[in-house]
This record gives sequence, structure tokens and C-alpha cells, in this order.
Amino acid sequence: MNKLLSSTFFRELLRVVVAVLIALGIGFIITLLVSDQPIEAYKAFLFGPLTKINRFGDWIEESITLTFLGLSVAIVFKANQFSLGQEGQMVLGALVSGSIALFVPLPAYLRIPLAIMAAMVVGFLWGWLPGYLKAHLNANEIVSTLMLNAIALLFYEWLLTYYIKPPTAGYTSSATFPAEGTLPTFFPALPFLADLRTLFMNQTNISIALYLVVIAVMVVYFLMFRTPFGYELRMVGANSKFARYGGIDVKKTIVLAFAVSGIFAGLAGSHLAMGIHHKLILNITYALGFEGIVVSLLASNNPLAVPFAALAYGYLRAGANIMERSSDMSREMVLVIQGIIILLVTAEKLMPMVQKRISSRKPGVRTGGDKTDDESVSGTTLAEGGD
Repeated sequence: MNKLLSSTFFRELLRVVVAVLIALGIGFIITLLVSDQPIEAYKAFLFGPLTKINRFGDWIEESITLTFLGLSVAIVFKANQFSLGQEGQMVLGALVSGSIALFVPLPAYLRIPLAIMAAMVVGFLWGWLPGYLKAHLNANEIVSTLMLNAIALLFYEWLLTYYIKPPTAGYTSSATFPAEGTLPTFFPALPFLADLRTLFMNQTNISIALYLVVIAVMVVYFLMFRTPFGYELRMVGANSKFARYGGIDVKKTIVLAFAVSGIFAGLAGSHLAMGIHHKLILNITYALGFEGIVVSLLASNNPLAVPFAALAYGYLRAGANIMERSSDMSREMVLVIQGIIILLVTAEKLMPMVQKRISSRKPGVRTGGDKTDDESVSGTTLAEGGD
């Protein structure tokens, strides 16, 4: 028990839980000040996603997408890079997978895997671009990914508006995908589950993406901590100069980090198109790509923690939508809470700074910056293991 309480995972989990609870408390105080029905509003916010099956479905569906995005961001962050390109990779993944689902005349067992693979490939290629620009041309990755996002979004809107939208459509969207081009429900077709399966199929869009996201988490963990690429990724993130001195091709690792990251953003796009909307629509991502940064931050870039962070953050977003519809509170309330959570979670850097400041005032006490050679060497070996 003492080992569990002193573990890094438990401390990280406790820190996130405390941050969320404090943020919710502050949010409730603000709700008391601005709402005529604060109790009802916060009740809808805290318990709304669990009150109806369709609301529960909205929560799980959003959490699946957020998990894909959180994994995408975590890969780049492990290499100590910063990417904002998930939005563009996701929208292109939706475009390619949706186009195959709509226009390629194949049976479902071929069309669906082909569409998913195409979304992964286009995500990989669109992620490769900023990685190459960063590694070989020293281009700022924040600027390049933001510009590539704009290109991808405008290209998506142009194709949808002028080539994919049916001429008789009253608004800008594609035709509804046929059954062969939509992700099937996650419920197996077993006789004793028939009624429950029908209920979930009629009221939710929870699809086999639920299984795909579990596989994705396992793949990213294995890739990050059990492969040579993962070792190189973590070494570059820990100290790129040391990694280069150790014989690692830093430029190649950076390019691959961005490219592999794009695979999972592309998967998120295919989930939006084929699993949730069942058509291509304008603003299909609705700036969801940037939320992957929050999920990865809450999970401390640990792929095994990403789904739990996504579930928590997805619950927050689903509750916000219900609160907006069920009370006099606007959705901006949850943005305040989200901002507070991010600030409190990132405040972990504050305590080491305070401890270092206190230690520096004590005579004869060595601070964290004055490490011995043995400590420096042991610090670099952390990159060889998991978090």
C-alpha cells in the first residue's frame, strides 16, 4: 500500500483529481453569482451525461475522439516538440475516409478498413510535412502546423462545397453514407443482447471505434516504451544534444514523431465522419483538434492515462452542453472551468521552484541545479524506462 501511495502514477492521479475538484468548486462559486438557478445548472453539469442513454452516448463518442487526439499530441510532446496540427490532420482524415465511404463501391468488410487506413495514411503524410520543415529547415513548428491547418480546412470546405455536396442539398454537406460506409455498433450481434443492442443503436453512435481506441492506446504505449523508436523519441525529448552524441538521428526522429502523431489524428477524423455524423459536414471538427493538447497535458503524456483523461474531459464537455440546454447558464462557464483546470494542473512546476528557493537559503544545502556526476548520469537513464 505504501508503495502505491508513493508511486509516481498515484501522485499524478491525485494531483489531477485535486485540480479538478478545486476548479469545480471555483466554478460553482461563479455559478452562484451569475445564475438564477445555480443548483439546477450545476446538477445538469455534473450528472447530466449519466441521466439518459443518448447523453451517455455523446460523452463516450466525444471521449473516443479525444483519446485519439490525446495520443497524437502525447507522441509529439515526448519528443519535446509542440504541434498544433491535429486539426488539419483530423479534417483530412475525415475527408479521405468519408469520400471512400461515400463513393467507393465495395462491401463493408473492405470499404471500412480501406477508409480507416486511408485516414491514417493522410494523417501520416500531413504530419510529416511540419516534421520535415522543423528538422531540416528549422521552421517553427507552431507556425507551420497552424498554417497547414488553414490549408487543410479550406481545401476540405472547397471540395465539400463544389464537388461532394449533392446539387439538390439544402445546406453544405455530403449525402448520408450508406450502411457499408459507416462504422458498425460496438455491441456484438448476440441473441441475448438484441434488445440492448437495438436501444444503443437507436439512441447513440458508439461504434467499433471504442475497440479501435483501446488498440491505439496499447500500440502507442508499446511504441513509446518497448521499441527502439520509442527510446529515441524519449531521448530526443530529454536532451537532443545528448541523443545526437549517442548516435541517434535526431532529425529523423523528429520527422517521424510528427508523422506518427498524424496517424492518430487521422483516425479521429475517420471516427467523426464514419462513426458520428455519417456524412461530411462543414466544421466537422469544430476546433476539437486543439482539445487533444489538454487531454495529453492532463495525462502527463502517458498513453495509458490518456483514455482516463479523455473520459474526464469529455464528461466536462458533455456536461457543459447539457447545462447550456437545461439552464440559464452559457457554455462559456465551462471554458472558465477548463482554464482553471489547465492552470492548476500545470502548477506542478511551482512546488519544485519553491523548494529550490528555500533550499538555496540554507547554508550547505545543495539545490537541484548542483547535481553530481552520478546523479546526472542516472537522470539520463530515465529515458530508457516508462513514466
